[in-house]
Amino acid sequence: MRHPDPLALDNQLCFSLYSTSLAMVQLYKPLLEPLGLTYPQYLVMMILWERDGLGLKDIGARLGQKSGALTPVIKRLEQDGRVTRVRDSVDERALLIRLTEEGRALREQALGVNNCLTDQMQIDMEAMFELKDELDRLRERLLKFQR
Repeated sequence: MRHPDPLALDNQLCFSLYSTSLAMVQLYKPLLEPLGLTYPQYLVMMILWERDGLGLKDIGARLGQKSGALTPVIKRLEQDGRVTRVRDSVDERALLIRLTEEGRALREQALGVNNCLTDQMQIDMEAMFELKDELDRLRERLLKFQR
């Protein structure tokens, strides 16, 4: 039964989403540690594994973050030898982020992360994709208010 107070923390969808997100990131932490990646770095790497050589602004847009917030993440990936930052030959103001050989090779190691995660979540793939699709639809509805 729900608490009758509309401002009770346990009645808030925002808190359920926030605390679930924190729990997911904590679940990823020990899985990413052997790869030498933090969760934000992992997100950037997944984007680059899909399409290498994207601009910093494109990566930020994909993550829903400003490029300035990603700069420390990208710099650390570069220091660790996973990516390089190069100026776009068409627009010198733009930075392109490219995977190094080490960054490309890391993808193979990362394949096991999702398998471990679904096992730990105790959810079948169909249910997981249904939940993900519902959350994606919610995010799109919320983003309409920010535009």
